[in-house]
Amino acid sequence: MKKLFTALSFVSLTLLGGAAHAAPNPNPDTLKVALLPDESASTVIKNNQPLKHYLEKELGKKIDIVVTTDYSSMIEAMRHGRLDLAYFGPLSYVLAKQKSEIEPFAALKQKGSTTYQSVLVANTAAGINDISDIAGKNVAYGDIASTSSHLIPKSVLAEKGLKAGENYKEHFVGSHDAVALSVQNGHAQAGGLSKPIFEALVQRGMIDPKKVKILTESKPFPQYPWTVRSNLDPALKDRIRTAFLGMTDPAVLKPFKAEGFGAVTDKDYDAVRDLGSILNLDLSKF
Repeated sequence: MKKLFTALSFVSLTLLGGAAHAAPNPNPDTLKVALLPDESASTVIKNNQPLKHYLEKELGKKIDIVVTTDYSSMIEAMRHGRLDLAYFGPLSYVLAKQKSEIEPFAALKQKGSTTYQSVLVANTAAGINDISDIAGKNVAYGDIASTSSHLIPKSVLAEKGLKAGENYKEHFVGSHDAVALSVQNGHAQAGGLSKPIFEALVQRGMIDPKKVKILTESKPFPQYPWTVRSNLDPALKDRIRTAFLGMTDPAVLKPFKAEGFGAVTDKDYDAVRDLGSILNLDLSKF
């Protein structure tokens, strides 16, 4: 398993790796809660200390925040029972579901909806005014297993007849913020990422809207889901679900750019599975 970064110590890393050799505890004293590496591990961990404290209070358990090096590491950790809760992107959830006994129970909610959009952005100096202008250019994506910084924007280009490797060069730069910065710095002329994350980067001053513009927005897709491993104690799963659906503290919700969390089921993510056919992808091989 690839190296994992946690909010705690090397002892936590040892415990995380060692859990693979024993049957997962259905009611552990410490819950390992994984968050996506959309930004640096240290930033994600720091920003989610309110979540850690909230869950410890609501569940009466210790919480170990975990940020994996990439999406694939997170999927593998969940598959081997090393994680108890995980916050996946829509595609990484679909991929993890193929390999793991997990259940989605809540997705972040914005403006009353549990759907969101991706954006294709362009460097304003690159002369890109329409999707067709991306032909022959360099396009930055985040992680290969990311929905909003890979699969969705790639499908938008494919529906306009632009295919990676044929009509443009694709580059995977790891995270959403790295996509936006790559476009701003001119290393890529266009890129795809989550609309809420792009808006947050602009608001925080990391991205200059005079240098990077939104070219187009995707249709709505189901939001990032929170999942639990299926073999957790049913009563514990109910308490976890209640804690998330009742979450209202702005400090806890701020890192998710959410007003709360709404209930979801696996069926909601069929829309993501359908993207595989649009792109002629065999999701089982990811």
